[in-house]
Amino acid sequence: MEEAADFDVTPVQFAILHALLEQPGEDQVTLAARVAFDAATSGSVIGRLEARGWVRREPDTQDRRRKLLWITPEGEAAVLKMRPAAQRVQERLVAPLTQEEQRQLNALLTKLVFSGNPLGGAASAS
Repeated sequence: MEEAADFDVTPVQFAILHALLEQPGEDQVTLAARVAFDAATSGSVIGRLEARGWVRREPDTQDRRRKLLWITPEGEAAVLKMRPAAQRVQERLVAPLTQEEQRQLNALLTKLVFSGNPLGGAASAS
C-alpha cells in the first residue's frame, strides 16, 4: 500500500490490471482465480477499475453470462507506471533473505501455485 499510494490503487486492483495486461480478453471468473481473489468481490473491484476507464468489460458473444475483460490504453499506461513500485515491494519483502533463501522461497511459492492445490490460486484457472 505504501509503494502504491501515489497511484491510488490497491494491491488487488494492481494484480487485476497486471493480469489483464498479460492475458487480455480473459473472463471475469478465470481472472479472479488467477489473482487468487474470490469472484464475487473481484466484480466490484473490476467495476471500480472500469469506472476509472482502466478496464473494459463486455459480454462474451458465445455466452452472454460470461463477462470478458480488457485493459484499456489508459489502464496499460497506469500499470506500466506502477511496475517499478511493485518491483520495490518485492525487493523489500525478500530483503531479509539471502540469495539462496530467495531462490528457495520462489521455488516453494511456485510449487504451491502450480501444484493443483485449490488454495494456490492457479489450479482453478487452468
